[in-house]
Amino acid sequence: MKTLVSLARRALTAQNPASDWRCFCSSSSFPSPPSNTKLFVAGLSWSVDEKSLTDAFSAFGDVTEVRIMYDKDTGRSRGFGFVHFSKEVDARSAKDAMDGKAFLGRPLRVSYALEKVRGGPIVVPRHLSPGDPDSRNS
Repeated sequence: MKTLVSLARRALTAQNPASDWRCFCSSSSFPSPPSNTKLFVAGLSWSVDEKSLTDAFSAFGDVTEVRIMYDKDTGRSRGFGFVHFSKEVDARSAKDAMDGKAFLGRPLRVSYALEKVRGGPIVVPRHLSPGDPDSRNS
C-alpha cells in the first residue's frame, strides 16, 4: 500500500514538480482479501468419505461443505479434498489442530485453499537446493 502511494506521489510530482501533492487512500476503496474459510486437506486415505471428513472437522465449528476429489476413471479418492467452514476462526482452529495429525492411518496436510483462477498463469513456488544450478543464492 505504501509503495502504491509512493508511486502515485512520484507520478504526480513528475508532472508538476513545484506542486505539493498529497495522496489520501481509503482502505474501503480497496477490496478486502478473500476470507480463509476454505481448507485444502491432503493425505486422505482411500477409505475416507464426505461423512467421515465432516465428522472429523465439525468438532472445530460449523462445516458448510466437504468435497473429496475422485478420479474420474477409477472412482477412487485422489487423496485430497476441501472443507468449508462458516467462520474464519473455526477454519483456523481446525487447520492448526488437524495439520499433521493422523486420520484413518495417514497424516493429514491441512492448509488454506487457494482460489482457482481461470485463464491466469499458475505460479508454483520452488524450493531450490544450494547445489541447484538455478539457485540464486549459491
